[in-house]
Amino acid sequence: MKHPSDNSFSERRKSAESARRQLIAKFESAPKPTDPVMQERLAAIASARTARRAERDAMKAAENDRLLQEAAALADVAEAHQRAEAEARQLEANNRIARVVADEAARKAERDRRYAARKARRP
Repeated sequence: MKHPSDNSFSERRKSAESARRQLIAKFESAPKPTDPVMQERLAAIASARTARRAERDAMKAAENDRLLQEAAALADVAEAHQRAEAEARQLEANNRIARVVADEAARKAERDRRYAARKARRP
């Protein structure tokens, strides 16, 4: 226990008063903001803070640039993929059309051959 139970009120009051005076003395002996040493220290703190802020802003800008470059690269890849898919669809459609035309030409050739054979069998 800090204070034994046999302390009287006046002793407790004296100890509180001395603690208060010690605290006031501590604050009075602390350097004031107008002291040159304190002004130098505050200036150093402010310049360090400014340097850290500038470094943090530079890091954020670099990260934003990196993200923008990644996004642009992903957009380019997506665009190339879409272009390739569109070309593949167009190629498939062209192949389908070519097969239909070739099948139609083969049917017409077969029909013409049968017609010519029928004409040749007639007297």
